[in-house]
Amino acid sequence: MHTAPVFDLDRAWDLHPQVSVRPEPFGALLYHFGTRRLSFLKDRGLLAVVQALAAAPTARAACQAAGASADDVARYARALTVLARSSMLIERRPAP
Repeated sequence: MHTAPVFDLDRAWDLHPQVSVRPEPFGALLYHFGTRRLSFLKDRGLLAVVQALAAAPTARAACQAAGASADDVARYARALTVLARSSMLIERRPAP
């Protein structure tokens, strides 16, 4: 049985390697080539957070790098949780 990841803002996260991001005026489209799922990011701020994940040591740091306010961070954490549960995001493991 596969369990959904628990999203933790204080861990490193990244886009799944099979996810493509297409920026749009409203935010972005995310397409997972493995699951064939499509997700809509309806907030350009959330898009900035998702794009900052690869370079940030934690999701919280990605929020800060994207200029998110404290209220934004709480809202983005909920959205990032949904993205992780749908396999759009994966936890980045430290290199061995």
